[in-house]
Amino acid sequence: MRGVLIQNKCVEALKGEAQKPASLFAAEKSEMNDKALSAIILCLGDKVLREVAKEKTVVAMWTKLDSLYMTKSLA
Repeated sequence: MRGVLIQNKCVEALKGEAQKPASLFAAEKSEMNDKALSAIILCLGDKVLREVAKEKTVVAMWTKLDSLYMTKSLA
C-alpha cells in the first residue's frame, strides 16, 4: 500500500498534519490527503472498506488499518 502512495506522490500524507512540510499550502495538503485516501480506498475490498469508511483523514484510516490487520507479537 505504501508503494501505491509513493507512486501517486502522496506518501507525505501519512505523516500527519503537523509533520507535513510547511512549504505546502492548505489546498495542496488537502489534495494530498484526498489522493492518498482515494488510493487506499481503491485498493480495499468491501469488507475492509466497511471497517474504515468513516475515517476522514489518511492518518486516521492508516492507523485504523494498522490496528485491525498488523500482527501483534512480542517477537
